[in-house]
Amino acid sequence: MLGKIAKRRKYATFSLRDAMLLIPSEQFIPWTPSEIARSPSETLLTNLRNLGGFDMKTSEAAKVLLMDLIFAEVVPSHPQLKIWKEVILITDTLTGVADYVIAPKRAYLETPLLCVTEAKRDDFERGTAQCVAEMVACQWHNRQEDHRTDVFGIVSNGQDWRFYKLTEANQTLESSIYPITNLPELLGILDAVCGECANFVP
Repeated sequence: MLGKIAKRRKYATFSLRDAMLLIPSEQFIPWTPSEIARSPSETLLTNLRNLGGFDMKTSEAAKVLLMDLIFAEVVPSHPQLKIWKEVILITDTLTGVADYVIAPKRAYLETPLLCVTEAKRDDFERGTAQCVAEMVACQWHNRQEDHRTDVFGIVSNGQDWRFYKLTEANQTLESSIYPITNLPELLGILDAVCGECANFVP
């Protein structure tokens, strides 16, 4: 008699408790990412001013556009990296779509999967649960290809950003929330995280 095929669970169904049990871990370790403040380019400042005409409070599409601008400001400084959007991320037990995945710059998506980002309106707890589950999925894919790397995570609503790190030793680190109102600090932290990701590119 054939055994039952395990049903994959969707990331969107995870509570924070359930996501932490995947690691397993009971709590986050406070984390202050090292950063050097990075001045925004005039192009970014102009684009941010132009976004003033968009509804940034209720429009999820506008929030994603804001996040795109922030990523586009920093990621190209790391030529080893490429950012992918709406990535189908499936493991033996998990399934769903990650809003953003940062991976080595190739014509195709390839491990190691280095950073995953969840774009949420304002529900950071739900976003964190999804992000943690997706970080575990990235770690699973990396280990399938014998990549022993840390995996980073970001949860953002465009205006506020929080950073995570899942280490190879399964420690889970969580930063404070960094607002876009302190743009040089935010860009510096994202730049530092991308720098760490680039260091893991083989």
